[in-house]
Parts: sequence; C-alpha cells; structure tokens
Amino acid sequence: MYAAHVGPDPAVGGPLGFVLELARGRSSALFALLAGFSLVLITGRPEPRTGRAGRQAVGRIVVRALVLMALGYVLTALDTDVDVILSCYGLLFLLVLPLHRLSARTLAAVAAAGALVLPQVLYAVRQSIEGGDWADAVVAGDPLARVTGTDGFMELLFTGAYPVLTWMPFMVAGMALARLDLTRPGLRTRLLLTGAALTVLGYGGSWLALHFVPHALTAVGAATNGGPASSAWWSDTVGDLGDDTPAAWLLVAAPHSQTTFSILGSTGVALTVVALCLWATHRLPRLTRLAVPVTSVGMTALTAYVLHILAIRAVGMEESTGPALLSLLVFIAASMLLATAWTRRFRRGPLEHLLHSTTRIADRIM
Repeated sequence: MYAAHVGPDPAVGGPLGFVLELARGRSSALFALLAGFSLVLITGRPEPRTGRAGRQAVGRIVVRALVLMALGYVLTALDTDVDVILSCYGLLFLLVLPLHRLSARTLAAVAAAGALVLPQVLYAVRQSIEGGDWADAVVAGDPLARVTGTDGFMELLFTGAYPVLTWMPFMVAGMALARLDLTRPGLRTRLLLTGAALTVLGYGGSWLALHFVPHALTAVGAATNGGPASSAWWSDTVGDLGDDTPAAWLLVAAPHSQTTFSILGSTGVALTVVALCLWATHRLPRLTRLAVPVTSVGMTALTAYVLHILAIRAVGMEESTGPALLSLLVFIAASMLLATAWTRRFRRGPLEHLLHSTTRIADRIM
C-alpha cells in the first residue's frame, strides 16, 4: 500500500520499478481478500455462530461496515491523491454478509462465478452510462450522494476506482479461505499451487488474448491514448483510459482494470502470498519472531491506513524517484516502529479499539 501511494513511479524501470509494479493493484486485492477472511473470523470460524451469538456477530459486521463507509468518506473529503477504499469495503461487508454461512466449496464457486461474470456486467453498465443520462438521474435521487457530495452508490457500485461489483470476488474468496482448516497437512501446498495456477491463468491468459485476438493490442493502445498496450497483461503503465472503452479492454489484466483476467491474476497473487506466509510461520518460527514489526502493523492495519492518508494530506505525494523512495522507507519504518511500540502494551490499535467498542452495541441484540 505504501509503495503504491508514496513510492517511486514504476516507470523508473529496472529492478526497483519491477518491485514497485508488483504492489500496484495486487496489494489492495490482498487487502480485500483478508477483509473477507476477517468477516468469517467475526461471524464464526470454522463453523458460523448460531442463535443469539450469530445474530450479534451479524450485527457487529453491519456496524463495522457503516463505520468504515463513514470513515472512508471523511478521508475522501481530505482530497488527497489516494483513492480511499474504505467506503467500498463497508458496502462489500454488507453485500457479502448473507453468504457467511456457506461452505468453503460453495464460496469458492461464488467467487469464481463472480470473477467470470461481474466484469462483463460492469463493462455493460459503464457503456450504458456513457451512452445515456440515466446515471445522473439516479445520482440526483441518491441520499448518500447528497450527504457525501459524491456520486453515492453509483460510484461505489460502478464508476469509482474500486467498484464493488468487481471487488466482491476478492472478499468472497477470502471467506472461502477462512472456511478451510489451514493447519491440515498438504493444504498449504495446494493453496500455493492454486494461487500459482490462478496467477498464470490471469496474466498468462491476458497475454495470450491480447496477442492472438486480432487487433486487440491496437484497440487497447488507442483507448489508452497511445499507452504501452504490450504491458496491459500485467502492468498499470498501460495508462488511463480515454473517453471510449473498447471491448478489447476486457482482455487486459492490468491492476484496477476491473476485468476477469485481472481478478484471476490478483487473486492468485493474494493466495500465493497467504500460502507463503503460512508456510513461513509453520516452518520458520524464528523468522516469525523476527517479523513482529510487520505483524504489529497487521494488528493495527486500520490505524496505519488512516494515519498514512493523514500523512499524505500533510506532506503530499512525492513524484521524483529519490524523495519518493526516501518517503517510502520513512513510511515503512515509522509504521513498524509505532505499531510495535503500541502492540507491546495494547491488544488493538487505537482505531481498532474504537471500532471494536462501537460494534459492542450489537451485544444488545437478543
């Protein structure tokens, strides 16, 4: 996340540019997958809670979702260059909550179906928005749009940087992952192989489609105002879309392209990272102890996210390579130092504690 927001532009090239490019889009996909995992942790793992405990868990998710949506709009109002994802997460929690009792196999099937179908639906909706004025009428009647000064649910669902329609598969995949017994022998290996297969299917499939579908590369290059279409199978250096989005865009896998190939590839990367972390914590206990500064940031993820937005608001986002690299290192070091110091004394981060306390209102549910 820090690499994507304050690090040097991947266009610097070389090993540094390659490493920075890996973070683009794939870090937020991992974040969304882990959000789905956390939903299952709250509602019951390995089996969903039932009765009053189950209703209270659902209530906590609803409260959490509403708080994240509100906090996301507050951070968006700061008008930084960061596309704040929290409001999208909040709505995602609400939309996938009805699925929380499903099995791992069913959730995986839902995630796969969503990855195959929803990008095409989003493309059709966006095309209809460009060709008509019905979206303006929806926004005009949306109370969320009036309160927040944004396009409200239209932006969250379809037109924003993180359209819920195509980010739902990541969260459902995380829910499926949470339903598995991650200590079962051989599961980490199968998870790693699954992640690698999806990565190859997503990015490799996009490369093949772009190079073998007639005129696909030409159409993508023209749509991105002459950007390097040859990199559209994995890199966001392809550039921004112009006013018209050709159907060939559905063949790319660039980060945030909202395509099936992009979802498959990013999900594969996320599962691969999770599998490697599980392997490391199982096989290398000494490494786990050395990684405490990193896991401390994970324990205070919401606080780290909000503070980095505030820091960007205060100091801006550097553009040149040298200062940007220095900014990235400072952000990483500061977050680890502060998080490690905090978690030595407290179980939760400051904002995590406030969020947890707010969700306690659900304990009144009978």
